[in-house]
Amino acid sequence: MAKKEAHSEVSSVVSDLINFLNVSPTAFHAVDEAKKWLRSVGYEQVLEREDWKLEVGKRYFFTRNHSTIVAFAIGKKYVAGNGFHIVGAHTDSPCLKLKPVTKVTKGGYLEVGVQTYGGGLWHTWFDRDLTVAGRVMIREEKDGSISYLHRLVRIEKPIMRIPTLAIHLDSSSVSDGFKVNTQAHLLPVLATLVKAELNKVVSEDGAVESGVQTDAKKTNQRASTHNSKHHSLLLQLLASQIGCTPDDICDFELQACDTQPSIVAGATKEFIFSGRLDNLCMSFCSLKALIDATSSESSLEEESGVRMVALFDHEEVGSNSAHGAGSPAMLNALSRITSSFGSDSKLLEKAIQRSFLVSADMAHALHPNYMDKHEDNHQPKLHGGLVIKHNANQRYATNAVTSFIFREIATNHNLPVQDFVVRNDMGCGSTIGPILASGVGIRTVDVGAPQLSMHSIREMCAADDVKHSYEHFKAYFHEFSHLDPRIAVDFDD
Repeated sequence: MAKKEAHSEVSSVVSDLINFLNVSPTAFHAVDEAKKWLRSVGYEQVLEREDWKLEVGKRYFFTRNHSTIVAFAIGKKYVAGNGFHIVGAHTDSPCLKLKPVTKVTKGGYLEVGVQTYGGGLWHTWFDRDLTVAGRVMIREEKDGSISYLHRLVRIEKPIMRIPTLAIHLDSSSVSDGFKVNTQAHLLPVLATLVKAELNKVVSEDGAVESGVQTDAKKTNQRASTHNSKHHSLLLQLLASQIGCTPDDICDFELQACDTQPSIVAGATKEFIFSGRLDNLCMSFCSLKALIDATSSESSLEEESGVRMVALFDHEEVGSNSAHGAGSPAMLNALSRITSSFGSDSKLLEKAIQRSFLVSADMAHALHPNYMDKHEDNHQPKLHGGLVIKHNANQRYATNAVTSFIFREIATNHNLPVQDFVVRNDMGCGSTIGPILASGVGIRTVDVGAPQLSMHSIREMCAADDVKHSYEHFKAYFHEFSHLDPRIAVDFDD
């Protein structure tokens, strides 16, 4: 019976992840889904531009740019100066983002101009059934008043494709390998010009303009600007999805997305095949762990700290933005929470030294076809649990103290854990861990679930490791307040 219940729990966690992935094609959508989850279990939204009135035993969240979200639960025994127990992850993934001017017409085709975001494996984007998703700024007039709103949008059906060149026209791809010129070759095809003419007319200079007659009262200039920047066919698709007119669209942040859904797969149903596992898998596991560790009436009764999850945008491009981990967002949150319960400015410094960050970002599993890419003694396996990442050059923020704390929690809860260090003759990636460790001064361990095909349009990980990650993060939230006082560092001998 116990084994059956455990299997049911695994299926539930994995099923929830699949649902999260399938409704989160962009960072904006991931944050929107996180907001829905948090509200459904009683978390209250606070706004950074307003004063906060916080209470012990209560749960809150805020968003920044609608692509970063920070959620926190204040223990009933919390006093100002106590620590924060944080899991940090990121909401963004490598992708193709639409350019400010997307309109490209070549060889009788309507194409969409895109720019590369992050370090993607761009060859994997060819011959995929693509769509667009993101956010759109729209103009709304109501009762004589005009306002400008952001609306999330996702066109469900495949509308674009990046076709590969036939081998007969490029025999060098056999001998030299498939090489992508990201400027010339990564242009999704939206339609043929001849078919698009069913909805549009072609001007003498070749530009494609809307054939739909609009009310000229104030839209002519906007319509002209839009049609010079974007294919009207694309604008019509977006407007239809949102429920507005193309002329109401002021601007947008959109990206190309694969339409193939995330699934549990493999001959024994042990894998998850999906885009954006890096890093929505860790975002999901940390958020679900926080919710489940704070949802019961008694869950915060003995908690003296603040349990927190922070999911940042722009990790894949260095985190240097107003809503990335390199921004003051984390420090601002710690400061405002602390100052809500005490006015002494020194309390924040004490709180930071009592705090702990788990930087959660997916890890590289051993690849059976490229085993020489891993160091012999550090070969994380699928199903092997969370991977603790180490790097002497501080590409990861882990040290002996922080790795011990995270490993001790695993031992206490019979959870598997692994270690990773990159080969000396290879470069090492990084995470939000060193950025927050150095910027805030918080103790940090870098961890992540093992996966294959990182930064591909279609990645894979093990279903077991989703459960391991969720349970490990949940145990961390429950146990850290009791474990930390027993760790003696920077004390007199």
